[in-house]
Amino acid sequence: MNVETPLSGQAMDDILRGAIRDGFAWSVSTQHPDGYWVGKLQTNACMEAEWVLALHFLGLHDHPHLPGLKRSILRGQREDGSWCIYHGAPAGDINATVESYAALRCMGLPADDPVMAKARDWIFAKGGLRNVRVFTRYWLALIGEWPWDKTPNIPPEVIRFPLWFPFSIYNFASWARATLMPIAVLSARRPSRPLGKGRTLDELFPGGRASFDYSLPKKIRPFTWEQFFMGTDRILHGAQTHNLVPGREAAIARVLEWIVKHQDADGAWGGIQPPWIYSLLALHIEGYPMGHPVMAKGLAALNDPRWSYETADEDGVAVNIQASVSPVWDTVLTLLAMEDCEAQDEHKEAVGKAIGWLLDNEVRHYGDWSQKVKGVEPGGWAFEYANQFYPDVDDTAVALIVLARHRHDPGWQARGIGAVIARAVNWVLAMQCRGGGWAAFDRDNDAAILTRIPFSDFGEALDPPSVDVTAHVLEALGVLGYDRHHPAVARGVAFLRKEQEKDGSWWGRWGVNYIYGTSAALPALRAVGEDMREAYIARAADWTIAHQNADGGWGESCGSYMDRSLAGKGDSTASQTAWALMSLLAVGRPQDRAVIEKGLGFLSSRQKDGSWDEAEYTGTGFPGYGLGRHIDLDTGAAETLGQSIELSRGFMINYNLYRHYFPLMAMGRARKYLARLGNEAL
Repeated sequence: MNVETPLSGQAMDDILRGAIRDGFAWSVSTQHPDGYWVGKLQTNACMEAEWVLALHFLGLHDHPHLPGLKRSILRGQREDGSWCIYHGAPAGDINATVESYAALRCMGLPADDPVMAKARDWIFAKGGLRNVRVFTRYWLALIGEWPWDKTPNIPPEVIRFPLWFPFSIYNFASWARATLMPIAVLSARRPSRPLGKGRTLDELFPGGRASFDYSLPKKIRPFTWEQFFMGTDRILHGAQTHNLVPGREAAIARVLEWIVKHQDADGAWGGIQPPWIYSLLALHIEGYPMGHPVMAKGLAALNDPRWSYETADEDGVAVNIQASVSPVWDTVLTLLAMEDCEAQDEHKEAVGKAIGWLLDNEVRHYGDWSQKVKGVEPGGWAFEYANQFYPDVDDTAVALIVLARHRHDPGWQARGIGAVIARAVNWVLAMQCRGGGWAAFDRDNDAAILTRIPFSDFGEALDPPSVDVTAHVLEALGVLGYDRHHPAVARGVAFLRKEQEKDGSWWGRWGVNYIYGTSAALPALRAVGEDMREAYIARAADWTIAHQNADGGWGESCGSYMDRSLAGKGDSTASQTAWALMSLLAVGRPQDRAVIEKGLGFLSSRQKDGSWDEAEYTGTGFPGYGLGRHIDLDTGAAETLGQSIELSRGFMINYNLYRHYFPLMAMGRARKYLARLGNEAL
């Protein structure tokens, strides 16, 4: 399709119908027999490197994944010798590079190998081991390459802190909480499993270990909460060294009980890699044998093909272990695309299997959220296969959008769809935060002081409300008949309006970045009955139009999380083009037709075998701010983070199905928009 040549309404509709037909043929062919969809979740080399080091620590030196993990790490090395956090990053990441280096040395790659020499030169050029994060220091301590007393001390006694205390574990984000617990055991025990002879990292200490400065980088200001907590950390280490911690064994026992209780049904913990891998290590050092049911289930998950994927080339098969898995998210978004394209009847069997799978996977467990949210029955969905402790608001909101359109079907009514929807709505409403927005996993999880402790130098320690989650909730409520006059909706809309950027866009917490946030906000506002002719909405549409690329598409680099000048700028991608189109289609202005058709031309011309290619990372795990929320990069706050646009504190994701269902959504919505314009012209 030539995007420069205007097409008749019928010609454009024919193109869109053909692309939609081919797209859903691809979708149906990739549906799992159980009814769900799930795509690869690509992240960075830390996943594979840490599993290599964990298998070494556990004594599993002949694990069948090791050769494939090694190939995966080697394939990820950049020309300059580093490893990076996201595709196309302008620079490598010191943490991913050091962890990959350690893993390769652990597997026997000699220090003088060209791969290692190139990586080592890069590490030294970036200041060496002095600049690695806390979690990388923990890994180096676990393999005997870093003194435990020079890592942040996490006392297991934190398990005893009551809810009202700022440092209660339930004031940390769910992912940080589930990771903190096993690290508290490791921190208390200080175990190490040194690398074998000839495999140690002596070459990374060119001045010798005795003269190396192991301390965390100091802040410039004369007194900060960070310095206070570093002083506290030194006291904790001293007390531990001199056995001045009464009740330590009882605290460890209580933490272990918490860990065992929180194991997921599929063997992982928290539905993500960090608590899973650290829990296995913590249980191992506490004497849990490999054959213990908890350990056996946790290790079996590593061999579960749902958690890993393989890629083959002339060098052999590489194994990647995913940081998480997204079957619920991918399933509800695929179903939403089918609804947007009115393809449910054509693919009734596939839709039926997927809806049935969703109903079967409703979370009916009182998870960690119930520590603070009382008086509401469990409901909703998690992101993963078996994460009963951590259902999330975002997945639940999109599931509600999908299920709402089937609630009057007698067959689904017989399956109890009405009660499922009611439970989920009540749970979501109970999860609304004090400021009117919604967060992903908890309510009012925003105690900023927690970000000041040394442990919290990674990703995000908190889970405050975000624009995109709030928007998805509002859209779900709108589909269910709630409008902007409902108190919860009114507060949510006020939150969105407060969070809008001066240029009209919205920041994206869980997707890259301003394009994603804007694409979530505008359909939500439309769904709850906001007047889409309002000036603040027009500013958002104008911002979107201003950032269209010459090829008709839209793109945005992950670097926009640290450089505001990159907002809405980057190579065009299928997913981000779809998001931009969904923004404009929600506003629905007739004068935007040419821009919209140019965007549709980009998508249709790049469809291949029913789907799209997309190497870019457009999903966000952690922007790397610590606070879990938007910060004003223009105030200098970014200078204290210790990261630039390489996002060394961040965690970015390539959801492999984003490139597929979002373009289909945009095409389906575009057909309705173009039909409306055609009817108005008659």
